Amino acid sequence: MASQPPTTRTERRDRVDALRNRERLLRAARAVYSEEGTDAPLKTVAERAGLGVGTVYRHFATQETLVEAVLTDHLAEMDGLAATLRDTRGPDDALADWLAEFVARLTMYRGLARLVMPQLRDHGSPLGRACQRMRTAGAELLAQAQRDGSMRADVDVVTLLTLANATALVVEQRPDQAGLVLSVLIDGLRRR
Repeated sequence: MASQPPTTRTERRDRVDALRNRERLLRAARAVYSEEGTDAPLKTVAERAGLGVGTVYRHFATQETLVEAVLTDHLAEMDGLAATLRDTRGPDDALADWLAEFVARLTMYRGLARLVMPQLRDHGSPLGRACQRMRTAGAELLAQAQRDGSMRADVDVVTLLTLANATALVVEQRPDQAGLVLSVLIDGLRRR
């Protein structure tokens, strides 16, 4: 087996620069998406990062791959939150708290709820695949609450997340209605 040639100092510096640029782009994208929404042009993200558009495309070939990268931490945190809530709250409260956080995160970046909605059924796109862990976490919380008898048995995770997305769309337009709309959603899910 042939050994790999040693990495040169220039190659290491190039990798470090590439990682630094990727982080700059992600920070810029988070800022731009919170101000302008997820449909902001990649050029705007590049300008905010102080980099050229070509650098954006080298790291993120499409808008969707950039959004997916921005959401990676959020999706992992939602998965971790589900595990914590399962261990510390009753099943219906765990699901309600998780949904409240899910809606809050969807409204963090204007247009995100609209972008995520089609991904609930599409497991093939990069964003759809990234959402899979989050779907699984929501499904586990829902199943636990259904087994407990506190939540309706006729709701599946796609319906649950569709309702949460719809709530986020309303809240995005009317932030003052967040608490009321979310409580109506949770009340509608509870078994009577």
